[in-house]
Amino acid sequence: MTRQEAKKRIEKLKKVINYHRYLYHVLDKQEISDAALDSLKKELFDLEQKYPEFITPDSPTQRIGGKPLKKFKKFVHPHPMLSFNDAFSKQDMYDWLERISRLLTPEEKSKLDYYCELKIDGLAIELVYKNGILDVGSTRGDGLIGEDVTQNLKTIEAIPLRIGQNSTPPAFCVVRGEVFISKKEFKKLNQQQMRAGLPPYANPRNIAAGSIRQLDPRITASRRLDSFAYDLITDLGQKTHEEIHQILKRLGFKTNTHNKYCKNLEEVFEFHNYWKKHRQSLPYEIDGIVVIVNSNEIFKKLGVVGKAPRGAIAYKFSLKQAVTIVKDIKVQVGRTGALTPVAYLKPVKVGGVTISRATLHNEDEIKRLGVRIGDTVIVGRAGDVIPDIVKVLSGLRTGKEKEFKMPKRCPVCGTKIIKPEGEAISRCPNPKCFARRKEHLCHFVSKGAFDIAGLGPKIIDQLIEEGLVSDPTDLFELEEGDLVPLERFAEKSAQNLIKAIQSRKEIDLARLIYALGIRNVGEETARDLVKHFNNLENLKKASLEDLEKIMDIGPIVAHSIYDWFHEKRNLEFLDKLKKAGIKIKSQKQKFKIQKLRNLTFVLTGSLETMTREQAKEKIREFGGEISESVSKKTDYVVVGKEPGSKYEKAKKLGIKIIGEKEFLKMLK
Repeated sequence: MTRQEAKKRIEKLKKVINYHRYLYHVLDKQEISDAALDSLKKELFDLEQKYPEFITPDSPTQRIGGKPLKKFKKFVHPHPMLSFNDAFSKQDMYDWLERISRLLTPEEKSKLDYYCELKIDGLAIELVYKNGILDVGSTRGDGLIGEDVTQNLKTIEAIPLRIGQNSTPPAFCVVRGEVFISKKEFKKLNQQQMRAGLPPYANPRNIAAGSIRQLDPRITASRRLDSFAYDLITDLGQKTHEEIHQILKRLGFKTNTHNKYCKNLEEVFEFHNYWKKHRQSLPYEIDGIVVIVNSNEIFKKLGVVGKAPRGAIAYKFSLKQAVTIVKDIKVQVGRTGALTPVAYLKPVKVGGVTISRATLHNEDEIKRLGVRIGDTVIVGRAGDVIPDIVKVLSGLRTGKEKEFKMPKRCPVCGTKIIKPEGEAISRCPNPKCFARRKEHLCHFVSKGAFDIAGLGPKIIDQLIEEGLVSDPTDLFELEEGDLVPLERFAEKSAQNLIKAIQSRKEIDLARLIYALGIRNVGEETARDLVKHFNNLENLKKASLEDLEKIMDIGPIVAHSIYDWFHEKRNLEFLDKLKKAGIKIKSQKQKFKIQKLRNLTFVLTGSLETMTREQAKEKIREFGGEISESVSKKTDYVVVGKEPGSKYEKAKKLGIKIIGEKEFLKMLK
């Protein structure tokens, strides 16, 4: 990036950030997620660090919040209320340490230690006490002038109206903290909203902000808000930030018992990692930790840069959304001939994983998003879901962006593309298309199907290109001598692959049905078909009416199954599998324990003691059902680490949510 390009990018970023910050801080509205806004601010901060000559007084990095609302009295803070710069990785934390170390003497550097606090997803407040009595409670506002919301804050029982009950209180005392709503109360409020036919609230932070800004204190009181105190501005003799928390507790403030002293960054990383794994166990939402230089003297010496104190940083959990640039859009051809546009991205970390691609699903989705090659976009990733483009930030366009057009012909075999009426997906109709054959083979040998270890996409490419395999049945005819001459194969690796292929000649019927690659038939639908028809012959003879009688199988899926089993080449393929020695395992009932019978489970996030597939097998073993989507028919949603949108939907619908520990108890 040249200096001129950097300057233009900085100006565009400032404009977009200021717009979203105004919505967020002044109007309590959001068009993009907190994570996406954090990502934009981080990009601006990094660019300004690289090109400091472009830092201006009106940059979002040089200010704190929005203007105070006119409906409340203005309150001038005794000292500016600052916020923090963000870190998202260990490297960001090492960079922060390096920046502050440059300003310290060797002796001061040797004394550096830290105090870590959980970063609550709430609203920052300031409390002013005179002679021990609460005088003013205010919001942050723009950092210099806030809003006087004293009467509303008085409704929160966690905030003391009088301090120093057992000692002489200071004549003047300024305390800062956070107002928030618990997960339990947030869920209750959303249930009330839905019963009233109103849309649910987006997140706990918005509830806290909206509640504190109510003109009627009775509404605030009804929200049952909570609060933690975390800073003492008045000098009461405190030497460290840890001592501040001890004094606050003695004065009668509620402080967070999970906050912790850390002697070095390694202990900070341990603290961060622990709460990243265990935050679901907390009764309130957190989005990271705050790391503060413990020594007040060193903290004061480090001073302030822009909107933030140098001696503290918000070490956030991995973003589930981030901002990046679409470098290109290419089309992939799937096993059913479906053409899927894929955005090739400038690599960015989302949910702790670096991603460089995101699916755009189909042509209609591209039009809906309005995405172009060269656009700045928000990408999202929840749990193990494939990354998606969530939103295009059109305000950052330069005029050089290019529109994408779906190809008229298959990019692999050149066959004219078809788009059946009423469908959103374009398809290559050529069954012999190399890409379709390859994807069909990859699906056939995948974990949920024949599960052939060591047979990855690169080896499948080789086998097709060398003419050794034209359809999956050819795999079972391969000999070691066919593989040894190929690149990457030695005698031992050829032997291992042939052994792996031959060991999979006996297969469950549900796995076989899934392996066939019938459009719209996933693993759960395959299992439903086995339960209903019991064997392959019955399924072949099934009418459309028979198929539609099965729960969760509608007209579209029923047609896909019926059409597949009434196409001559597919029946010939089944005969070829039989001739290749493929045998279907006996469908006798394997499991007698039915303690989860008639219960439907949805899994989201990663589990610690088992894989998602193992968890599914356990549920089936005990007679339960698996669903890939949350609905009113769902009985339980099992939540692991980094859950996705299914977790949020379950909360909205009031579905029973359980953690891994409770899930394991059910299986005992």
